Amino acid sequence: MVPQTYYIALSAVLFTLGALGVLVRRNALIIFMSVELMLNAANLAFVAFANTYQHLNGQIIVFFVIAVAAAEVAVGLALIVAIFKTRQSIDVDTMSSLKG
Repeated sequence: MVPQTYYIALSAVLFTLGALGVLVRRNALIIFMSVELMLNAANLAFVAFANTYQHLNGQIIVFFVIAVAAAEVAVGLALIVAIFKTRQSIDVDTMSSLKG
């Protein structure tokens, strides 16, 4: 049996890596993947607490977070592709002005 603290520590490490990826990187796809990493770190913490306290509430929240993340992926990738078609780059610094 793995202690809950290991799951929470892993979740904290994954969330920190995701936050660093958002703050440091300039590529829109890397930033997008870092946001997904942070969502999955939160999901891991929810499942760890749900398992510890023997409630399904955490797992239900994870189900909804995954559904929202799937919608985010669909919209986010569509936006990235549309910006790439017009700018020929997905560098965040070049997308500072989104004038039409």
